[in-house]
Amino acid sequence: MNTDLPSQPRPFKVESLEVWRGESCLFSELDFEMGPGQAALVTGANGSGKTTLLRVLAGMALPAAGAVTWSGTPVNRLDPLQRADIAYQGHLDGLKKELTVSENMAFYSTFWSGRQEPEELLEELRLNECRDRQVRYLSAGQRCRAALGCMRLKPAKLWLLDEPLTNLDARGAELVAGWLTAHTTAGGLAIVATHQREQLVQAASVEIEL
Repeated sequence: MNTDLPSQPRPFKVESLEVWRGESCLFSELDFEMGPGQAALVTGANGSGKTTLLRVLAGMALPAAGAVTWSGTPVNRLDPLQRADIAYQGHLDGLKKELTVSENMAFYSTFWSGRQEPEELLEELRLNECRDRQVRYLSAGQRCRAALGCMRLKPAKLWLLDEPLTNLDARGAELVAGWLTAHTTAGGLAIVATHQREQLVQAASVEIEL
């Protein structure tokens, strides 16, 4: 596993992490640290544990051994203020199917006190034409873009993204890569699990292969 990262203050630490699925060990002795301005790609074959790793990093699942900490606190014990520093986008889009695209974005913008205007994101994500359409009637690509837009509204320091390019076209993939670059340039951190390495590698400073 390539986990060499440049020297800098590192609030996110993974130490001696070991994760099992049933009777199979997915990985063990995983160590890495991340600081402001860094993005990591998690790569590996299907079934290697990429999704499980991100869930552990988000504090949504517990490892068999080891620790994951954010600013010195275990991620599964973060208080609400600390947890607001982390944005997790998994396979489930988190969208309210009975609401329109613009209503979903307005909801998340208000809920998270987002700094970016939903109107700007609708334009950037090419969702203006379906802004008033209920999410249940969107295509897979439109739902993916809408979910990423809602995630983008959260003013989080650390992004944990699980296969964010699934169902996106080339323009969508380029947009996500641009977001990652802008986020880390502004001092944010990002960990992205993907099997589409070639489309995001330019935005990453390190790779973790499972």
